[in-house]
Amino acid sequence: MLALLVAARLVNRYGSRIIAFLSLLLYSVLLACLGFAGNVFSLVVLLVLFGIAGNVANIAINTQSVAVEARYGRPIMASFHGLWSLAGFTAAGIATLLLGRGVPTAAHFTGIGSLVAVAAVLTYPKLVRDNRQTSGQRKRFTLPDATLLRLGALAFCCLICEGAMFDWSGVYFQKIVHAERAWVGAGYTAFMSTMAGGRFVADWLTARAGFTRTLRISGLLIASGLALAVAFPTVPVSIAGFLLVGFGVSSVVPLVYSRAGRSTTVSPGSAIAIVTSIGFMGFLVGPPLVGLLAGLFSLRVSIAVVALVGVVIASVAGLVDRKAGQK
Repeated sequence: MLALLVAARLVNRYGSRIIAFLSLLLYSVLLACLGFAGNVFSLVVLLVLFGIAGNVANIAINTQSVAVEARYGRPIMASFHGLWSLAGFTAAGIATLLLGRGVPTAAHFTGIGSLVAVAAVLTYPKLVRDNRQTSGQRKRFTLPDATLLRLGALAFCCLICEGAMFDWSGVYFQKIVHAERAWVGAGYTAFMSTMAGGRFVADWLTARAGFTRTLRISGLLIASGLALAVAFPTVPVSIAGFLLVGFGVSSVVPLVYSRAGRSTTVSPGSAIAIVTSIGFMGFLVGPPLVGLLAGLFSLRVSIAVVALVGVVIASVAGLVDRKAGQK
């Protein structure tokens, strides 16, 4: 969250190309340093800096993605996010392998950090040279228009759903579905697999169905998947429901970032930072809200409320293009 306060300014002033490169280098160096943290204080400080570097890279790389998508002339943003999801699976596999072989954390983090740094150096010459804002443009403050606020609302709702799945899917399978221990993580795995896979077909769907219709389908998939899991809390049906939820959330954030990056009222970096800031609040609010409602009523009720958030996504999707400010 702290990074979002400065990321857009850095991208606007220096361009997303150099900021993506430098933030990735810093990200990799800080990862290596984390492996050598010797006490809680140094670990906390390094994690704060690590989070800042990561989110500056997030804004800069998504701004680069908008520029590349504009050159292609067709939707490709979801595929970038699909590669991000694939990287998460790859990282988990590498970590599991290295932990199993007893590789020290310092060596693990230093090795991965070095690979990322080398990749950043090799790819930097190929990054898009985007336009920087002039000093006059940087001084001018513009409030986000209604379109950006609606896009932020879509990201907020989607990340509520994602956060609920990340933090509560295992608990739901344990407490409500009463799954055997080996199956407690099945819902989360199902969700993550279709969220990653769905991003590689989302661009194809968007090119044919359009922005609004794709978001409406996504919202209805989220709502129907969670409703299915709530109505029939058995292992097979709940897995099927969580598969639908993964497909539903897979395209929302990439589509929102893509559309925000084409705003004509603020720069792409600023637009993405605004939408990201609003969206991240959903990631922070969602899981505690599910826990609060579960304490007041039950976990099934709280997951049912999250299903309604999918309905909100489907409803708000049609409002985005009613406001000027998009190309």
